[in-house]
Amino acid sequence: MLFDEHLSRLLDAGDDDAVWQAYGETWCIMATDLSGFSRGVAELGIIHYLRIILESERLLVPLIERHRGKLLKVEGDSLFVIFERVHDALNAAIEMQRAARAWNEGKPGRDHLLLGIGLGYGRVVRVAGADVYGHEVNSACILGETFAHGYEILVTQAVRDRIDDQRFEPIEHVPPGADGAYRLEYSLR
Repeated sequence: MLFDEHLSRLLDAGDDDAVWQAYGETWCIMATDLSGFSRGVAELGIIHYLRIILESERLLVPLIERHRGKLLKVEGDSLFVIFERVHDALNAAIEMQRAARAWNEGKPGRDHLLLGIGLGYGRVVRVAGADVYGHEVNSACILGETFAHGYEILVTQAVRDRIDDQRFEPIEHVPPGADGAYRLEYSLR
């Protein structure tokens, strides 16, 4: 069951403040997506892409853990991760993109890991340790799954506001609930 009995009672009572007090936490949220997954499955079949998903997990999960990220769940070709510190999330995202580029070298295009990453930061409702809900969660998912292409790291204004040592370019696609959205400028090498 997704909601525990305590949370269910608070939601039924309409007590928003009590929900935030009991379940509210602040996290940096990472949502990833493998670009071209649906189109590739239609062309090459699901077994081919299951292999790519397996390889992406083998490659990326240790990098997430090295940067103190907590993998909440895997859904299809997407990873949902939380980090206590925005810098850890950003460093993990850069290292993940570099690892994907290194993995892709010498492989045919159909075997490439083309990773899109979205990052958001803010207060969320964390349920059962395995799910998070909130504006920044939605924004990270929209940026990572809808707008980010291979090798892109897109972030919300809340993430951008906490990073002084990187360059960002504004993008036109600002998810609902976010004050702005940016593409991180970084080197793949």
